[in-house]
Amino acid sequence: MNDFLPDTAPGFDQPIAVLKHCHGRIRKQLATLERLLSHLPEHGADEQARQAAGAVLKYFEKAAHLHHDDEEQDLIPMLRAVAQGEDAATLQALAPIILQDHKEMDALWQDLHEQLTAIADGSANVLSSTNVQRFVQRYTAHMEREESTMAPMAMRLFTPEQMTQLGTAMQRRRGIGEDAPAPSIGDAVADLRKDYGQASLNEDDVLDDPMLQFTRWFEQALKAQVNEPNAMNVATVDSNGRPSSRIVLVKQFDERGFTWYTNYDSRKAQELRANPYAALLFFWSELERQVRIEGRVETTSAEESDKYFHSRPLKSRLSAIASQQSAPIENRAALERNYEAVAATAGDAPARPDNWGGFRLVPERIEFWQGRRSRFHDRIVYERQEDGSWARQRLQP
Repeated sequence: MNDFLPDTAPGFDQPIAVLKHCHGRIRKQLATLERLLSHLPEHGADEQARQAAGAVLKYFEKAAHLHHDDEEQDLIPMLRAVAQGEDAATLQALAPIILQDHKEMDALWQDLHEQLTAIADGSANVLSSTNVQRFVQRYTAHMEREESTMAPMAMRLFTPEQMTQLGTAMQRRRGIGEDAPAPSIGDAVADLRKDYGQASLNEDDVLDDPMLQFTRWFEQALKAQVNEPNAMNVATVDSNGRPSSRIVLVKQFDERGFTWYTNYDSRKAQELRANPYAALLFFWSELERQVRIEGRVETTSAEESDKYFHSRPLKSRLSAIASQQSAPIENRAALERNYEAVAATAGDAPARPDNWGGFRLVPERIEFWQGRRSRFHDRIVYERQEDGSWARQRLQP
């Protein structure tokens, strides 16, 4: 179904030819996609279909986005720098269309990505004919538009030095080209990026109650074996308006809010006494999701704090007693001596210290964020109203 034999590609000393060659590879993948559409009803997700789906996924998940970056970050800016007169007018009209095409093709790919992933792993054999045809038609028209305008313009306007500059940038983007100067650490950091595409988030997908929606996402994080899904960033602000943040573990969430436990003499506790508002952040990279929560913080009851404290392992209880959290200490040895002294006298059922207990953030605003292609993310936010109900709306990325 797919042509797995490699075809000879031009070198990066001919960057426009490389871009045209990429179009040829895209056309091959689009043809595979159309053949897969007719193959599935008769043969299902057989080995041939799984390989074809995997090949299409592999190409459009990486190579196609590199091609888009070549155009957005190098080709179009370089053309804008040299185009004059009629060329400049053509480019001014064309460039926004090219960039919009990229966004819309990414959106169309999202639906196909989910279906192709299921076909590639053999768990489904459904592929939307409508989605395939829209994707193929949009990509085909897009490539024809570029080949009839931008490529000939670049061939006319770019000097040999500019062609070398473009080819070198394309090589670096792909991590090849030994003769290309190595980028600085700062440049390397700027180039670090991961394009998201696992899922989408629509208004019709979410529940009316954000706490129920959070529970749904948390259960999915558990199922996906996210590393420490209960880890959250807690951001506080001191009396001078200076923020600080740290990672803690949420120990309970329900209709009342999000609860964690700590030393009441710690820095975060002191800041919450000065300013009882905080922000929480859950980031589940494996699912390309984050949840942002803002609200007022209150202390839990002594009964709740007792109950949780006595549920902890003994050594954790002893550590909570031994540590004056956030206070300076001479060295690790001194810290260990404090622990040993507590362990020697506390017994097997130490009482909860008065300066240790829980905080609960009562949410006033909860935002659900789902990563999408080209940083065109989905954001749905809930805000608590005066009557206690929740208002919901979409935010732009």
